[in-house]
Amino acid sequence: MPLLEITDLRKTFIAPDGASHTVVDMPAFALGEHEELALSGESGSGKTTFLHLIAGILRPDAGRVTLAGREMSALREHERDQLRATHIGYIFQTFNLLQGYTCLENVLLGMKFGRGVDHALAITLLKRVGLSDKLDHSPRQLSTGQQQRVAVARALANRPQLVLADEPTGNLDQANAREAIALIRETCRETGAALLLVSHAPDVLAQFEQVRDLSQLNRAAA
Repeated sequence: MPLLEITDLRKTFIAPDGASHTVVDMPAFALGEHEELALSGESGSGKTTFLHLIAGILRPDAGRVTLAGREMSALREHERDQLRATHIGYIFQTFNLLQGYTCLENVLLGMKFGRGVDHALAITLLKRVGLSDKLDHSPRQLSTGQQQRVAVARALANRPQLVLADEPTGNLDQANAREAIALIRETCRETGAALLLVSHAPDVLAQFEQVRDLSQLNRAAA
């Protein structure tokens, strides 16, 4: 059984003028344990919506999202939150770090909603991403690349089976982008997590052996 399995997934939004716009209409998709896959897609192609459907942040209009044998789309909100917290690590393009907390506190807070706070693991993860001397720094005291490293450590804090990365290099220059992708891939391999990354950047996509076009997965192109 795949780690992630999607069947007949559909999500439609209503525009201000009342017109409906189907963003995701996917007959089938699967991702195995420990697998790495990059999905390409231009802005507005539904990349973030797709990841939000997988994570249970959005509910689909139809179809099923099954993660680790549980149907995410059939769970109640608090059950989706718990499954996401314990099985999924999410790396956002804008990092979503809490500015009023230190790097270490940002990672520890993420643990509170998952498998429980593990102070030693949080420090180990921050050291692994090269921030052993920044534990007590706030995000605003860090460079953009360093903030991304905190986001990576936080995403892995609950030992997820699946890491979702949404344009994780969108705010980084080319050199930092290459470094960030290498770091994400390395840390996922070390922890045994599968990785699903979405991006429109050719240099990011070029670092992956498996790349698929999100538009080609939708029903209109199937």
